[in-house]
Amino acid sequence: MKDLLIFLSNLFIPMLFFIIIGYALLQKRAVYTVFISGAKKGIGTIVQIVPTLLGLFIGIRSLRACGFLDFLSSLTLQLLPESLHLPPEFLSMTIVRMFSSSAATGLLLDIYQTYGTDSFAGLLASICMSSTETIFYTMSVYFMAAKVTKTRWTLPGALAATLAGVIASFLLANLCA
Repeated sequence: MKDLLIFLSNLFIPMLFFIIIGYALLQKRAVYTVFISGAKKGIGTIVQIVPTLLGLFIGIRSLRACGFLDFLSSLTLQLLPESLHLPPEFLSMTIVRMFSSSAATGLLLDIYQTYGTDSFAGLLASICMSSTETIFYTMSVYFMAAKVTKTRWTLPGALAATLAGVIASFLLANLCA
């Protein structure tokens, strides 16, 4: 069964490309021309979102360099019961994850180096990284690219989903540990 799943997963992406190209050819579309047109639009989108990405990157680096994220983690740890056994780096990673996936990955690697990949902290951090999203990055980049100005309940909903992801990560890590 495992070998069949590996075979199918290796076959999926190439087959998807062939299906898309075959469908475009059946529709008598100029596949390469449409591809180039889409690539030009994609480059335009990249040019539009680079300032937002740069701002987020500088903001996260600044918060990490000045020690604010460590301060926030220690403050949060004082408010949580010690019986939860949450490493301070986990809370920093969770907060940073809402802004930047690459910065959170750096903190995840710090957790791996400190506690080990197979530890409760490593397992918890791994599950949390898979269960949460870069809320502010996603909102700023995609809403800017789509010119969305009224976000309504997006941020509260995303924060609630992140909280649910963190709680689910904690419960799953406790089940697996």
